[in-house]
Amino acid sequence: MKKLLGLLGVLVLAGLAYFCLWPVPVEPVSWNAPDAPGYAGPHAVNNKLTKLNIIDLGTETGPEHIAFGPDGKLYTTVESGRILRMQPDGSQQEVFAQTGGRVLGFDFDVRGHLIAADAVKGLLSIAPDKSIQLLTDKVAVNGQPDPIRYADAVVVAQNGKMYLSDASTRFAPKDWGGTFEASVLDILEQAATGRVLEFDPANGQTRVVARSLSFANGVALSQDEKHLFVNETGKYRVWKIDVNAQNLDVAQGGAQARVLFDNLPGYPDNLMRGRGGKIWLGFAKPRNPTIDKMADKPFMRKVTLRLPRALWPIPKAYGHVMAFTEDGKVVQDLQDPSGQYPESTGVTETADRLYIHSLHAKGLGWLPR
Repeated sequence: MKKLLGLLGVLVLAGLAYFCLWPVPVEPVSWNAPDAPGYAGPHAVNNKLTKLNIIDLGTETGPEHIAFGPDGKLYTTVESGRILRMQPDGSQQEVFAQTGGRVLGFDFDVRGHLIAADAVKGLLSIAPDKSIQLLTDKVAVNGQPDPIRYADAVVVAQNGKMYLSDASTRFAPKDWGGTFEASVLDILEQAATGRVLEFDPANGQTRVVARSLSFANGVALSQDEKHLFVNETGKYRVWKIDVNAQNLDVAQGGAQARVLFDNLPGYPDNLMRGRGGKIWLGFAKPRNPTIDKMADKPFMRKVTLRLPRALWPIPKAYGHVMAFTEDGKVVQDLQDPSGQYPESTGVTETADRLYIHSLHAKGLGWLPR
């Protein structure tokens, strides 16, 4: 009996040592998460996102970003790394490009080139003939080239300048098992290393517009192109930032950046300009009370990563998108509490349809507008 008790004691100590000491890749930073607002006010629970029509993508999954090209065709990125092209109704599907990485956001420039934020490769230009050119994968920091580790979203201004989010300078998807895995690590750590960059094709220079964002994500331009709207996914908020800002530390405040939306009910993801001057925002996941309660408990967040992945506090599926005006007024809010269409990461609006983006869905969802 004594030997058995001794063995049990050793196992208990070994287990405690594992949960307390086993190395994990994050060094969590304590922060004060605001109390979740729940689904109330402009975000009152509704079922307006249910019963989506689905365009079958065959074996492809995860239409993370959707946009229409100068040719009038619908383009979407998928989990395999391919960029698909099709008619607006989903017919005549073909593979437009395969970058060898994972394109998340993209836009088109005046030449009709698809400008892609590839989370593995950097910022790419894909010509109509499908040839691929690397535009930038580094940015100067203190006079030294620093890799763009997690290119996430991009928007092209009328003057040709390109603004992209580098979601994390700590966790590159190519090193941590993919985009979702790297995003979980970055948001759990809360080191706020995300940034917004500008690439100017006229001189080939890349610069930092703003930094200190907790997972910098979706990017959209104001109508006058003087400001950028940027999702800070890890802290549930949306920023409005002056495009002329130079290496602005948003954590320090200042006149060139302000929080447009704070304490949102979920993790904001893509930003897309819609019709009538509005901007669409998608929520990848709703808030999770367990994660918020650990905000000021860095040690517990380390312990969490030592658990089997099935026990991680990943928020449940919940479909949710909203549209807002540039002055911060919510004008539309669509939800699917059942979460049947997982990770409603954004919306592309046309004259007759709303196409719903998703990180993991097995088809492309849409609603009549």
